[in-house]
Amino acid sequence: MENFKTIAIFTYQSEYAVLRLLLEQAEIRHVFLNETMLSVLPFHSNAFGGIRLQVHQNDIEAAKKIIQELDGTSNMRIV
Repeated sequence: MENFKTIAIFTYQSEYAVLRLLLEQAEIRHVFLNETMLSVLPFHSNAFGGIRLQVHQNDIEAAKKIIQELDGTSNMRIV
């Protein structure tokens, strides 16, 4: 995990469901930290620092491009 960097933080799993599918389709190496813990305790998101999207260093630009395209073409807001 040392080659992964946080590029986005989410409060709830529903906020990134579509993003996850797009990252998987593009074969971008990623992981969502705190996802399991917050699925059990969803109202403790702020206490755990949210759900962090971490992407491999070599895939950061491609992931940011996907986020920008998703954010610009819909009413969904990436925090």
